[in-house]
Amino acid sequence: MIRQTAYTVEPWCVREQTLDLDMLAQSESVFALSNGHIGLRGNLEEGEPHGLPGTYLNSVYELRPLPYAEGGYGYPESGQTVINVTNGKLIRLLVEDEPFDVRYGALRSHERVLDFREGTLTRSVEWTSPAGDSVRVRTVRLVSLVQRGVAAIHYEVEAVDRPVRVVVQSELVANESLPDLGKDPRMAGRLESPLVGEESVADKDTAVMVHRTRHSDLRVAAAMGHEIDGPEHTVTMDGFEDVCRYTVATRLQPGERLCLVKYLAYGWSSRRSRPAVHDQVIAALAAAKMTGWDGLVREQREFLDDFWAGADVELDGDAEVQQAVRFGLFHTLQAGARAERRSIPAKGLTGPGYDGHTFWDTESFVLPLLTYTRPEAAADALRWRHSTLDLAKERAEQLGLRGAAFPWRTIAGQECSGYWPAGTAAFHINADIADAVIRYYHATADEDFARDVGLELLVETARLWRSLGHHDTKGRFRIDGVTGPDEYSAVVDNNIYTNLMAQRNLRAAADVAEQYPEQARRMGVAEEETAEWRDAAAAVVIPWDKRLEVHPQNEGFTHHARWDFENTPPDHYPLLLNYPYFDIYRKQVVKQADLVLALHLRGDAFTDEQKVRNFAYYEGLTVRDSSLSACTQAVMAAETGHLELAHDYLGEAALMDLRDLEHNTRDGLHIASLAGAWNALVAGFGGMRQYTVRLSFAPRLPPGISRLAFRMRFRGRRLRVTITHDEVVYDLLSGDPLQIDHHGRPVDLNGGAVRMDVPPTPSRPTPAQPPGREPARRDKTAR
Repeated sequence: MIRQTAYTVEPWCVREQTLDLDMLAQSESVFALSNGHIGLRGNLEEGEPHGLPGTYLNSVYELRPLPYAEGGYGYPESGQTVINVTNGKLIRLLVEDEPFDVRYGALRSHERVLDFREGTLTRSVEWTSPAGDSVRVRTVRLVSLVQRGVAAIHYEVEAVDRPVRVVVQSELVANESLPDLGKDPRMAGRLESPLVGEESVADKDTAVMVHRTRHSDLRVAAAMGHEIDGPEHTVTMDGFEDVCRYTVATRLQPGERLCLVKYLAYGWSSRRSRPAVHDQVIAALAAAKMTGWDGLVREQREFLDDFWAGADVELDGDAEVQQAVRFGLFHTLQAGARAERRSIPAKGLTGPGYDGHTFWDTESFVLPLLTYTRPEAAADALRWRHSTLDLAKERAEQLGLRGAAFPWRTIAGQECSGYWPAGTAAFHINADIADAVIRYYHATADEDFARDVGLELLVETARLWRSLGHHDTKGRFRIDGVTGPDEYSAVVDNNIYTNLMAQRNLRAAADVAEQYPEQARRMGVAEEETAEWRDAAAAVVIPWDKRLEVHPQNEGFTHHARWDFENTPPDHYPLLLNYPYFDIYRKQVVKQADLVLALHLRGDAFTDEQKVRNFAYYEGLTVRDSSLSACTQAVMAAETGHLELAHDYLGEAALMDLRDLEHNTRDGLHIASLAGAWNALVAGFGGMRQYTVRLSFAPRLPPGISRLAFRMRFRGRRLRVTITHDEVVYDLLSGDPLQIDHHGRPVDLNGGAVRMDVPPTPSRPTPAQPPGREPARRDKTAR
C-alpha cells in the first residue's frame, strides 16, 4: 500500500532531489501553488514531459451532459467540470538550437523545493545538451497570497563551461492537449478545446488573451508581462488566438546569466464584458510590476509569517508527520486563502480530480482547520454557500421539500451528481454546512456574519429537516431514506450521523432566530415554526442495538450480514471498483467513518462507555476506501485511549499524498485528508472540542510522540498548547483573558503559561480492523 517516498524529510519544505518521470504527475500535484483563486500545477517550466498539465481558476468550469441509461425525475441534466485554462507557466529554452528537455542529453542534477514559509517553488537544474553544451537553470515560482490575481516566475539560465547562444520563449497557451485519465469515477471528465478565443493582443513585453467557455459561457482573461536582466539581447513578441509568445535571444559567456521575470495575471467573469476582463488583468499586471519580484517575495513571506504565528504545529518524535502536517496546513491555506466567496474543491486547485467539485468535505474537514487558523477564509467559504442558497431552495422545491437542499457535489451551486443514492439522498450536507456555521460563530463571535449569513443558512437548512422528517405514531422524529457519510450504506432510515447533525441544526436555527427576531420575521419565521424545530430535535430517533450494546449507524444495520473480509483479495479494494453496489449496500461494511464521525462531531450525545464500544465495533467493519476516514478514526482512537492506533491513522491521513497512498495523487491532492491530519493532532491528541462557545482540551500523547505544540486563533486571541506525556502548558499569546476546560476542569488564562498534569490513559484492548486493512504502524515497537 505504501511506496517509497521520493521526497526528503524536512520540517519546513518538500524537497525532490532527483527527477523520477514515473512520479511526475504525483509531483505536479505535490508541488502545486495556489491562492484559492489561481492554481498552478507543478509542471516543468518547459512544459514537457508532463503528467497532467494544469492551470485552474476557481469556479471556472464547462458544462457536460450527464448520460443516463434510464432517466428519472429530479436527475441533473448536466454536470460541471473544471477546465485547464490558459497556461502561463511555460518558459521554453533552446541552447544552440537544442530544446531543453530532461529526456535528452544528460541531466547532471535536478532539485525542486516547495517552501512552506516562503510560499515558493524553486527548481535548480544542470543539463548538458546532446551536443555537449551545459547550462544551469534556476526558477522560482509563486502564486501571490496577497495580490489575488497574480502569479510570477523568476527564470535564470547560466552558461557553464563555454559560450552558448540561448533563446528563451515565454508563452501563454490555451486549449492544451490533455491525456486520457481513464474510467475511475474519482477522475475528471475530459473536455477537448473548451475555450473559444475572443481576443489576443501582444505588444512589446506584454500579452493579453481573452477566451469564453463554449457552453458555460464564462469569460477568462490571462496576461503576461516581462522584465529582462542580462547581456545584450533581442526581443520579439507574437500573438495568435491560442498562443502568445515572448522570445529573448542572447549569447552567454561561461558564468554569465540571463534573468527573466515573468508576471502573470488572471481573471474571469460570467457577467463582465470582454474589455472589462481585459482591463482587469492589465491592472493586476501593473500592480505586480509596481511591486516587483522582490516585493512579491517579501509580501508572500509576511503573509505566511502571520499565518504560521497562529497556526503552526510542532511535533517531536515523528519527523515524517511533522513535515506532512505543515504540508497539509500550507496546502489547505492555499486552497482557501483567497477563494473569496468561491468554493473550496475537494482537490483544491491542484488537479482535476472529482471534476473540480466541492463536497461536504469542505465544511466537515477543511473549515475546522481554517476556522481556528485563518477564520476569514472559513467565513468566505460559507458566504459562497450562502450565495448559492436560491439554487438550493429551487432544488428542495423540485424534490418536494421546504427550505434548501444543498448539492452533494457542485462547482457553481447546482447538483452535479448523476447517482442519486449517494448524491440526492446525502442530505447530511445541509447539516454539515450548518455545523460549520455554528462552529465559525462560536469561534469568532462574528455578529455581522451570524445576522447576515448564518441566520438564513441555519433557517433554510432547518426547514429542510422539518419537511424531510416526520413524527411517527410514537411521537419520535424520523428521517428516512437518506445516505449518510458512509457511501457503502445508501438510502437508509435514521442514519445516526444525519439525525444528530440535523438535531444540532434545528436547535441552532431556533436559537439564532430568537437572537435576531426582526431578521427572522422577514424570513417568515414564527414562534410556531421554531417550536416545531425544537420538538423535532428533542424527539429525533437514535437507534440502539440492545443485544450488542452499540449504536447501529442506521436502523437495521447491525442485522445485516457482515462482509466476507477474509475472502476479499487485497487488490479488490476499493470495493466500489470491484463489486456491485447492490451487494455492498446489504452488508455490514463501512467505506468511511460514519457513526464514528458522529462520535467526534456530536460527542456530547454519547457517554464515554458508548464511545468505547461503538469505536471498537466499527473498527472491525471500516475498510477506509475513502481518504476521509483515517483522520476521524485517529481522533476517536485517541479519545477512547488507543493512542498508538491513533498515531497510525494520523500517519495515513498526513501522508496520503506525499506517499500517494490511494494511487491517485496525480489527479490532485486530498485536501480534506491533509486538513484532517491537523484535526487528528489537535482534536485527537490535543483533545480539543467546542460543542458550545467554550473551548475544551483533553490532551494525551502516544509513545511515539514526545511533544506536541500547536497554535490556534479563537475569538481574537492567539493560543499555544504544548503537550508532553506528563503535562500540558496553555499559553495565551495575545488577546483578552479566557477560560477553557482541561479534562473537564476549568482553567483561567490571563496571559503567561498555565501548567496542568496529564492524567493517565485508561488501558483497553486494541480493536481489530478487517483483515488486510490495518493502518501502517508508525511506532515500530510492539503494542
